[in-house]
Amino acid sequence: MDLSRVWHLAAVFCLTYILIKVIQLHRGRQMLLKALNSFPGPAPHWLYGNLRELSPISAIYRKVERWSCLYPFAYPLWFGRFTACLIITHPDYAKPVLAGMEPKDSYGYRNIIPWIGKGLLVLHGPKWAQHRKLLTPGFHFSVLKSYVPLIVDSVKVMLNKWEELIMQEKSVELSEHVSLMTLDSIMKCAFSHNSNCQIYKENSYVQAVFELCFLLYARMFYIVGQSDFLYWFSPHGFRFRKACQVAHLHTEKIIKERKKALKVEDELQKIEKKRYLDFLDILLCSKDENGIGLSDEEVRAEVDTFMFEGHDTTASGISWLLYCLAQNPEHQQRCREEIKTILGDRDTIEWDDLNKMTYCTLCIKETLRLYPAVPGVSRELSKPVTFFDGKTLSEGSWAVISIHLIHKNPSIWDNPEVFDPLRFSPENMSNRHSHAFLPFSAGPRNCIGQQFAMNEMKVALAMTLLRFELSLDLSKPQPVPIPQIVLRSHTGIHLCLKKLEFSAA
Repeated sequence: MDLSRVWHLAAVFCLTYILIKVIQLHRGRQMLLKALNSFPGPAPHWLYGNLRELSPISAIYRKVERWSCLYPFAYPLWFGRFTACLIITHPDYAKPVLAGMEPKDSYGYRNIIPWIGKGLLVLHGPKWAQHRKLLTPGFHFSVLKSYVPLIVDSVKVMLNKWEELIMQEKSVELSEHVSLMTLDSIMKCAFSHNSNCQIYKENSYVQAVFELCFLLYARMFYIVGQSDFLYWFSPHGFRFRKACQVAHLHTEKIIKERKKALKVEDELQKIEKKRYLDFLDILLCSKDENGIGLSDEEVRAEVDTFMFEGHDTTASGISWLLYCLAQNPEHQQRCREEIKTILGDRDTIEWDDLNKMTYCTLCIKETLRLYPAVPGVSRELSKPVTFFDGKTLSEGSWAVISIHLIHKNPSIWDNPEVFDPLRFSPENMSNRHSHAFLPFSAGPRNCIGQQFAMNEMKVALAMTLLRFELSLDLSKPQPVPIPQIVLRSHTGIHLCLKKLEFSAA
């Protein structure tokens, strides 16, 4: 066969492939238009969709909140010409979507799989049910009770660092400090691993998580990011692979050390005598009814998932909580008085104290309303969903439940921008919609670690308020929320800390 013949066949093949792809994209767009036709929303650009309107990143919340006012239940959002989702902003729309066992959408979550693998966050169907059942004992109250002293130790290290810092600086930027503390805590609690990451500043993992969250969020608004092939060769794709490598090395080290310990007879006997198995023990030791355990790949996926979800989301919640109380000194003082009353002459918190922190819990919930650590979750519909107003979203559609916009919806919450913990008092919650407050999602796929997160926030709050008085650093830019998978501040969170002398109640 001569060379010209080869080139001719190659050209025909390429043109045929391009034609097939164009037809597929056209059909996909027509199906999207049909599925979203009954939902009004912002007009998309013919090529970029709504992407250009969502920049700069620091202004994204203001934009989506304006759209939420114009389209109060839901509206379509286009990522380019061929990809779109329905943004849900009202609890009446969120409830039927979250009630089922719908899988996480293939568009939004597939990009995170190279990092965290196919763990509980992205699994669906029988595999998800198997993993959920396997891991649930790791969050029994008796297990969570044993974690409190470990969390206390991690918080003390952070507060001691802050005492030293405020002797040199006017204020502290919270983000990395709190993230290192929650990483230290999760490794002690869930993986029986004392990392000393707060002391020795081994924070390459934390920096990798920040980088990965930024890149995953940026990819949604990056035209090249719409193609796996093109993204692989892009500068962002290179950064993403490098950060994944750092994260994986970290988790692989934890797993390797634990496996090695389990081979030592004394260590194995210790585990068997424990009243509970920690998260990693469960992953490595548990077997199904057929005597089959998790594969190495499944173990790493769950460790990567929980390492991220168990430290980064809680770090976001704690950082925004301290910011809200610095912004509202009257609520800060009321929390401090409650904590002193509970502890008496003690200077640290214990398991039995947590349920007594009534007003502190109201403040935590109000913070999570204003600044939900995970601003949204999404689903790919396995069957059509019909909403209360008769509109239907067809099978295969991508629905995003915007927790942030539901929490700010003025038809659900009076003066939604105001920090008012009493919204969550029993008398005010009695008539509240069941899906008006979704910091840990809802339905069967709600957050498995929500009680662990609440406990850690309570411990961090109590010990911080016993040690410091918090105020805003007005010389620094004020926080600007940005939803990079986890809610962060574009400008950091800078607080002034004043050391308090401990006095018994």
